[in-house]
Order: sequence, then C-alpha cells, then structure tokens
Amino acid sequence: MQSRLFNKCPVAVVTVSMILGIIIAYYVSLPITILPVLAGMVVVALLLYKFANAQSVAIVVCCLLLGMCVMQRHQQTTDQPQTETRFDRSRNFFLQQREQLLQRFNDSGLDGDAYAVVAAMSLGDKSALSRDVKRAYSVSGASHVLALSGLHLGIIYMLLSLFLPRRRWPALSQLLMILVVWAFVLLVGMPVSAVRSAVMLTIYGVLSIGRRNKMSVNVLAFTAFLMLMWNPAWLFDVGFQMSFMAVWAILLFVPLFTSVFSDQYYMEHPWIAKVWGMVAVSLAAQLGVAPLIAYYFGQFSICFLFTNFLVVPAAFIILCLSIAVLLFPPLAYLLLYIVNGLNASLNTIAAFPGASIGNLHPTILQVVFIYVLIVCCYLLIERIKPIMGWTPWK
Repeated sequence: MQSRLFNKCPVAVVTVSMILGIIIAYYVSLPITILPVLAGMVVVALLLYKFANAQSVAIVVCCLLLGMCVMQRHQQTTDQPQTETRFDRSRNFFLQQREQLLQRFNDSGLDGDAYAVVAAMSLGDKSALSRDVKRAYSVSGASHVLALSGLHLGIIYMLLSLFLPRRRWPALSQLLMILVVWAFVLLVGMPVSAVRSAVMLTIYGVLSIGRRNKMSVNVLAFTAFLMLMWNPAWLFDVGFQMSFMAVWAILLFVPLFTSVFSDQYYMEHPWIAKVWGMVAVSLAAQLGVAPLIAYYFGQFSICFLFTNFLVVPAAFIILCLSIAVLLFPPLAYLLLYIVNGLNASLNTIAAFPGASIGNLHPTILQVVFIYVLIVCCYLLIERIKPIMGWTPWK
C-alpha cells in the first residue's frame, strides 16, 4: 500500500483517528454496538487492497471505530461491579512498600516541606505538599519536577545503564532495566505520566537492541495507542495530555532549534551545545504544554527557562540522594540542605514581580486553535528553510 497519508507518520495517523473515536464515544451516547460495524469495516479495508488511497481512508475509519468501540467497552465495564484482580493485589503490595519507604524518609530526619518535596520527586506521593510549596513551584515554572515523568524515569534508566554490562549482554541488561523501571512505576502508584515514560523507555530499550531509530513521533503515537487501548479514559487525564504534548513538542521542535548551529560549531564549543540543548528542550516542552497550562490552571510562568536550569540538575541530585538515603540514612542531612535550598530559591523566583501571567481562561476551541497554529508555524518553517537557502551558524 502506497499512500501519502501514511508516508511519514503512519502510527500517528492511526492513533489520532482512534483518539477522535474515543472523544466521540465519550460525549455521544451510541445507540448500537460498534464492534460488528468495526468488523465489517475491516473487511472493506481488506477488499480495497488494490486502491491505496481508498484503503488508507478505510483504515482511518477503522481506527475511528476502534476508538469508539474501546470507549464503549470501557463505559460498560465501569458500570459493572468491580472485583479485585491479581494486578490490583500486586499494585496494592507495591503501594504498601512505598509507605514503608516513606516512613524511612521520616525516620531519617526529613520533615516539613523538605520531606514533602522528596516524597513527591522520588516516590510520587504529593499528599504532604503544602499550598505554599505548590504555588511556589507553579509560579516559578517548576511544577513538572514534582510529577513523576520522563525526567525521573530517565534518570533511573541512566543510573541503571551505568551499572549494568550493556555492551557484553545488551539484551539481558535492557530486560533488567525495563523490569526495574516498571517495578518503580508500580511502586509510585502508576501515575499516567510515569506509565507513558515507562512504555516509551520499553520501546526504546527494545529498539536499541536492534540499533534502530529509537525516538520519533511514531514511537510516541504507538505509546499513546497502547495506553488508550488499555484505558481510554486516560485521554481525559491532565497528566496524560501534558505528558504527551510535552514530548510531542520536544520531538518536533528540538531538532529545529538545535539546527541553528552546525555540528562543527557544537564540536568546537561543547559548552554551547549543552546549554543550547537544554534551552531547546525547555522551550519546546513549554511550547507543547503552555496552552494546556493556561486552560487547566489559568496561568503561565515567565521564569520557566531560568528555573529549569536550576531545578533539572537539582532534581537529578535529589533523586540520587533519595536512593542513597534509603541505604545510608545519615545522608539525609545533605539531602535536607539541598531541598531546602531549592525551595528557598523557588520561593524567591516566585516572588519576582511578573513571575507569571494569571487570569488566563482560554476555551477548548481556543486551545485547539493554538495547537493548530503551532503545527502550521512548524510546517511553514520547514517549508521555507530550503527555499531561502538557510544554513546553520558556523
């Protein structure tokens, strides 16, 4: 099958179609069972194998119906009485272990806001966070470090890769790293952003064994497809939306931002490569989540770029020290010092005049329009770059 519709991002087209189906089934009460309609449409798609464009359209319709079918099935099962499954028992076991680890943090001398930040960053427990701490992190643009996501799981994955013999036994090492990552996700209660990161790291690990292209929009779309097949209600979770939109923007815009300088320039100025790389990731991620932050929280942080240069290294140190404290409790004093310093710094940043813009209340249609505008700007830049003969800075 050769069709321009599926040339560059075939999985993304499939996933977007399924998402539309989920949205339709969520807001519209369907009078019929979708499964037989889906089966009939699959047969039609198979019969159109000689007509590439028509078959592509049929596949898109199949994915739309699949989303409606999955959401319809989810709504039916949620109305039925739930029984505890083996998975639920395993999850409860891990949550009990988390409570014991949180108690070890308490016993080591961590308390107050320092304990609350460590518990949120390392074990995903936000119950101890005070309103003032949440506000300081939100206004300064550092809220993302309190939600377990790709940053935290990426740190754990990197630490594991340093201690496992990946070159000698690559497949076994990747399997062990993936198992540890998923055990950590269960330990922290399986928040949606952490599940997204774990699925992507799993795909990354599998692809790295075969030395394939590891991260792309198709990989992100496949991750969303798997998660929504498991639980389509995740689509309406704020964490799901922000997590995927941040990674989508990073995959899309970081190559665009980093192409400002040539590879030769980066090799001659490695410190610029590191600094500009972090700036590019921060700008891209903020571009992806800014409309959602304005919609759900009514504000936008102006200091996010400066704050990320502080909180990202601090999050790495805090997560590493949190693991160390569980093994060697006397290190809690060092961890307490760093966390209190981070909290004090963010409180200072949040107190700056104009640190954030408040009272933002865009409608859902305005948010969609903003994302359409972002995509159009990206496509326009990609189109005019070769026309204008643009070359990186050397």
